[in-house]
Amino acid sequence: MSKRYNVGVIGYGWAATAHIAAINATSQGRVAAVWSSRPLDSAELSARHGGSIRVYSELDAMLADPDLHVVDITSYPSQHRDQAVAAARAGKHLILEKPMANTPEEVREIVAAAAASGVKGCICFECRFSNQFQVTKALLDEGLLGRLHYGEVDYYHGIGPWYGQYRWNTGRKEGGSALLTAGCHALDALLMLMGQEVEMVSSLSTKSSSPFFTPYEYDTSSVTILHFKGGAIGKTAAIVDCLQPYYFHTHLVGSEGSLLDDRFHSMKLKADRGHWSRLSMKMLDSGDVSDHPYQAQFQAFFDALDEGRDMPLTSLAEAAKTFDVIFAADRSAAQGGQPVRLP
Repeated sequence: MSKRYNVGVIGYGWAATAHIAAINATSQGRVAAVWSSRPLDSAELSARHGGSIRVYSELDAMLADPDLHVVDITSYPSQHRDQAVAAARAGKHLILEKPMANTPEEVREIVAAAAASGVKGCICFECRFSNQFQVTKALLDEGLLGRLHYGEVDYYHGIGPWYGQYRWNTGRKEGGSALLTAGCHALDALLMLMGQEVEMVSSLSTKSSSPFFTPYEYDTSSVTILHFKGGAIGKTAAIVDCLQPYYFHTHLVGSEGSLLDDRFHSMKLKADRGHWSRLSMKMLDSGDVSDHPYQAQFQAFFDALDEGRDMPLTSLAEAAKTFDVIFAADRSAAQGGQPVRLP
């Protein structure tokens, strides 16, 4: 039987507003509290989002609230480790915005704290729950492309001064790298679609000469080549300094056919190889968090909590695998493209 999950949100910014709407739209979730470093008014938040929302100025006080079952962390990336570990130790299940943390050690500490406390986690790789990638995965599961030997999923999104994330994204402390701050969505989607463990990565990075991106303290374009244990190869470009519309590029090549974004060809269907067939699906064509499929992801999380199991697709352990690849790729880029093997 479903229960009600009262959620406390850490941080109240752009991502938090999208999370609150999505949580409240699920069958079991309700945002009951918000902690922020800025002064907030409980009545105003309650009226804006519905229900009754308590406001906390002391994080320890919110984590001590026995009526809260889940903590949703939407703060700056550099704060994720400390806040997630504290929430887990307080016995709260975790929803954690990407990036999970800024270092491999911090990721491992979050996973360990959750395991020690017996709490579950949901990492916001919500693109796995998008209609685009759910349809694409179903196509693969039907065997219409055969066995994949090559795949590329690329992230093109100019995060310049016109975009809210730019305010804190330009610093290395919070942004980290093009792959960590945003391209992680594309690499994570590639890992889901390829369905193979990564053996080795190689990465190179560079930066635009446009004055829009001068404030960045790190390279804002990278390309990563992935070598999979099953013999396949893949590629992810993480480009946050482009001047173009948002584009989540997907190209998969298999023994029975290929897929390009929302088009595909399969030899199994005996279709004309000179023309693409088109899939009907909602594409990931916006970087706006309000357009992201958080509700589907959070619903899956609460359903998993009802059953006492890890959530599908974006559990702590599953997301940690993606971040292992990301950190290895960033090490490779820092070493001028030298290959880095995964454990």
